Amino acid sequence: MIPFLKMHGLGNDFVVLDQRERPLSLDADAVKALADRHTGIGCDQVIEILPAHNPEADFLMRIRNRDGGEAEACGNATRCLAYLFWRESGAKRVAIETAAGLLFAEVRAADRIAVDMGKAKTLWNEIPLSRPADTLAVDLALGPLSRPCCSNIGNPHATFFIAEAESVDLAVWGPRLETDPLFPERANIGVASLLGNGRIRLRVWERGAGLTRACGSAACAALVAACRRGLTGPAAAVELDGGSLDILWREDGHVLMTGPAALSFEGRFEPSHFAKGA
Repeated sequence: MIPFLKMHGLGNDFVVLDQRERPLSLDADAVKALADRHTGIGCDQVIEILPAHNPEADFLMRIRNRDGGEAEACGNATRCLAYLFWRESGAKRVAIETAAGLLFAEVRAADRIAVDMGKAKTLWNEIPLSRPADTLAVDLALGPLSRPCCSNIGNPHATFFIAEAESVDLAVWGPRLETDPLFPERANIGVASLLGNGRIRLRVWERGAGLTRACGSAACAALVAACRRGLTGPAAAVELDGGSLDILWREDGHVLMTGPAALSFEGRFEPSHFAKGA
């Protein structure tokens, strides 16, 4: 039997598989089966903990979206693994290797975990877009959404500002925008509105996962977009469906995200149902 942990960050939920001592071979079909909420365990992403390649890292995190694809970075999952490492070793600081590079996290309290998400990238070819564009207001419109601010916070994001975030049917417009030809690697789609007093309301269609209660990198992208447009200062509370994250865009260009992580339960599953070659 294969042990797993079920964790979440503000409702963005994960099946966490520690493979540092027992490797698995999970193909896309196995990931989709594990993530299925009716016949599997159910999650937005499957998170694999693996031995690090980088000598500066404590371990490697591989992020598998529920469609079987892979994501470069996930802020909510990073907080969850930092919490696990703290519980396992007592170390409050952790370096996590990801496809987006090293991510550094610090456990300040069980419900206050800070992650340095790295530098925000704002050039069109860094995001990437398929053509040169002013990433502050990209010439893209669909339905009620237009002229997003685009960035890369470990993965591609397009943030649309409207008066009322709740007024948009993201289940309709999100998948079409995610796969627009403008985004050769697809994109996370955020719909944001300003609440005043340093608060941003954000709803997210997550690349490869669909509607999600929280997306840490999208929250970072929303703050960066609002700050670039002069709508907020470099710090704000970003309020998602699952709760709030504190985001700071530092002077060195790095984006710091602070929020909670939670362990829901532990369990085991029969590998023959999901894992190829386990």
